Amino acid sequence: MRLAIMQPYLFPYLGYFQLLGAVDRFVMYDDVQFMLQGWINRNNILVGGKPLLFTLPLEGSSANRTIRETTVHTRLFPAWATKFLRTLQQNYSKAPHLAPVLDMVSQVFDQAAGKSIADVSLESIRQVHRYLGLPSEIVPTSAVYQNAHLSGPTRVLDICRQEKATQYINPINGRSLYTESAFDDAGVKLNFLQMENVPYKQLKGDFVPSLSVLDALMFNEPAAVHELLQAYTLV
Repeated sequence: MRLAIMQPYLFPYLGYFQLLGAVDRFVMYDDVQFMLQGWINRNNILVGGKPLLFTLPLEGSSANRTIRETTVHTRLFPAWATKFLRTLQQNYSKAPHLAPVLDMVSQVFDQAAGKSIADVSLESIRQVHRYLGLPSEIVPTSAVYQNAHLSGPTRVLDICRQEKATQYINPINGRSLYTESAFDDAGVKLNFLQMENVPYKQLKGDFVPSLSVLDALMFNEPAAVHELLQAYTLV
């Protein structure tokens, strides 16, 4: 059984979904420390041919809280969501798949005020997961493993043990965090996913990479996105 573990990000980039599509079970670290200036509540969309950062407002975000303990701002969120949906509508008005993507975002943001950002970001991933028809199973750590007292590779290996995983896949930028021998000793094959260049046709100008998956969904039907998700190498 192939396993990956990631924090829940808000409409993350294509590489995140490459990892999700490469495994049988995708474990969501929703009970770990909230990372300030991370991607849990923000990402980039394309505006005027350039990336524009959007940041969902949170209430009292702090590195002393877990992702699950951090909530969407009750007062600021409704106006922010209205403005963000309008920005998508205006800047992707000529994108061929605007309507289903707007509907997806609206469903994620419906009644999001006051909810845990873990739930909102996880729902954004689940919505894309369903839209693309990916077969992997998504499992939040807070609901299953009872090992929040562990951290780092020790916790990863414990989850691998509980899941009887035979292969663990991590994004390439986490290569320095893990040693192959520790996984070998546990009977788990360790691989790292290296995303390849995946340019697709945007509205005009040079291709802008590393945007939220929303951008790819705007310009590509699900079958074409599946092809983009295969553009990686396991090392």
